[in-house]
Amino acid sequence: MGNGDGDRRRGLLVALEGGEAVGKSTQATALAARLGAVVTREPGGTALGQALRGLLLEAGLRSLDPRAETLLVLADRAAHMAEVVRPALEAGRTVVTDRFSGSTLAYQGFGRGLDREDLRQLCDWATGGWWPDLSVLLDADPVLTASRRHVPGDRIEAAGLAFHRRVREGYLELATADPTHWLVVDAGGPPEEVERSIATAVEDWLATRATVALAQPSRDPG
Repeated sequence: MGNGDGDRRRGLLVALEGGEAVGKSTQATALAARLGAVVTREPGGTALGQALRGLLLEAGLRSLDPRAETLLVLADRAAHMAEVVRPALEAGRTVVTDRFSGSTLAYQGFGRGLDREDLRQLCDWATGGWWPDLSVLLDADPVLTASRRHVPGDRIEAAGLAFHRRVREGYLELATADPTHWLVVDAGGPPEEVERSIATAVEDWLATRATVALAQPSRDPG
């Protein structure tokens, strides 16, 4: 997937993706520390995002229309991109974000059943054409992750097992279709084990990326 204003971009955008309770927040923090990166999240990476996060997760809004849900998600992402992600990337920083556009395709596309091509175009518009250089999918069975929650679920967590299975299947389909920009890590084990798996997978991906860049012929400035 392409990125807007690519010639001005110097940083690397890494998104951690996955279903509920797979440990994305913990692992995003750990990976950002390893990479010396900015760590952020969706929804909630900006002041507007914090307010939108409250609406999106509000258990009392279970009848929220999927299109309305999508537009709230995209409003959060547009603000997140403008205020946090893009300035850091243009300053040469690596950014690790807990969720990005892959979540919209998985949750609102596969989960809610909205047209995925429409969602791609909306994500492209909301971000100005920017997509992650790498998305790391933390994959785990929704039955397992549901057992990790010890408090009443928020609106998304309470969507039902069938919904969360569709989301997981959607994520796996996205990763299979674009292996250059996706890695899949088993998130079913202890956090320390998952952290090591993520570190190894990302380091290998970065090494491959560097090798490919070195193998490309340099441009003749003349």
